[in-house]
Amino acid sequence: MTEDGKRTYLFIINDGPYGNERPYNALRLAMNLAKLPDAHVQVFMLGDGVNCAVAGQKTPNGYYNIERMLQSIARQGQVAT
Repeated sequence: MTEDGKRTYLFIINDGPYGNERPYNALRLAMNLAKLPDAHVQVFMLGDGVNCAVAGQKTPNGYYNIERMLQSIARQGQVAT
């Protein structure tokens, strides 16, 4: 818990942004938790997961834009590479 009583959720992403659904599912859950008033969300990317934070991504057909999802979380939580 944080000092202000919020629960902290840490997401560690170590897969690239496209090719499997793990980063997408983690970010989808993080986005929804970040909307809760009593939640503090942190996203940490390492290894191939750092590619999720690359600006100007060209999203493959049929995939969600991971860059936009991270930007949404960054406005409400913490994102680090």
